Amino acid sequence: VQLQASGGGLVQPGGSLRLSCAASGSIININSMAWYRQPPGNERELVAVISSGGTTNFADSVKGRFTLSRDNAKNTVYLQMNSLKSEDTAVYYCNFKLLLRGSSSYSTLWGQGTLVTVSS
Repeated sequence: VQLQASGGGLVQPGGSLRLSCAASGSIININSMAWYRQPPGNERELVAVISSGGTTNFADSVKGRFTLSRDNAKNTVYLQMNSLKSEDTAVYYCNFKLLLRGSSSYSTLWGQGTLVTVSS
C-alpha cells in the first residue's frame, strides 16, 4: 500500500495549484485524509483534514484560500490552493488513516511529499 502525491511546482504569488494524493493497494476503508506541510527550516504542520463523512478543518493560515475534497471511489484527496503566498512555500505531505486488508486496526500512512514554491 502506498500514497502517491502530485501537483506541486513553482507558482507566482496570487496563483493556484491543486495537489492530489491517491492511495493504492489492498485497502478496506479510508477514514481521514489530511495534508501537512513543512516549510524550510520549520516543523511539519497540519494544513487541512477531511473526515470520512466529508467534514473539513483547516489551519487558520489557509482558511478561505484552500479547499479540500475527496473521491472515495478513487481513494484520492485533492487540495485546491488559491491566492498562494510566499509563506505557503513548503513540502506538502498527505496523510491517510486507513484500514488495510488483513488488519483489524487503522494504520497511518504518509505520502512522499511534493514541493510547492511560491515565488515571483
